Amino acid sequence: MSQYLKIHPDNPQPRLIAQAVDIIRNDGLVVYPTDSSYALGCHVGDKRGMERIRQIRALDKKHNFTLVCRDLSEIATYAKVDNSAYRLMKSLTPGPFTFILRATHEVPRRLQNPKRKTIGLRVPAHPIAQALLEALGEPLMSSTLIFPGQELPETDVDDIRERIMNEVDLVIDGDHCWPEPTTVIDMVEGVPRITRQGRGVAEGIG
Repeated sequence: MSQYLKIHPDNPQPRLIAQAVDIIRNDGLVVYPTDSSYALGCHVGDKRGMERIRQIRALDKKHNFTLVCRDLSEIATYAKVDNSAYRLMKSLTPGPFTFILRATHEVPRRLQNPKRKTIGLRVPAHPIAQALLEALGEPLMSSTLIFPGQELPETDVDDIRERIMNEVDLVIDGDHCWPEPTTVIDMVEGVPRITRQGRGVAEGIG
């Protein structure tokens, strides 16, 4: 049965965060707020969770999933990061950016882009997302909540509940989110390149 938790967007209640993390650890798929829009998330080992995200969003096999991390030290476990990439990410995190990097062996192959062997990574600047990651102790496998046929991501919890409450295990209400996805920066070839302009503004990057 799906659950609904209203969590304070600035001061998340530890008891409710613990409830949410318990659901995630038990292979639950959750909707949670970020510093851009709402997102779908599950734990990294949850293969069925990944397929459920694909179904909800009607994604193909080429889609880059994102590992949402607590901080840059966690990112270094899952991606190959050189000094220039680290400096750029340090200047932009936490924030509404997703970085495409070459994956390390710590990333399950099913999460990687099949041809490029890459993974999306990000560190959100949202108290609820940070509290979830801190309590979980590992990244969330995640994807922006954009319904098929829509251009913009979801920001209103009532709309989300109406559409997919029966397709997820938990909806976290963290009030309204920003109506834009993250800005995606591809860093695989060494020269940062913006492949999707979203909420995040990065000066000097093409």
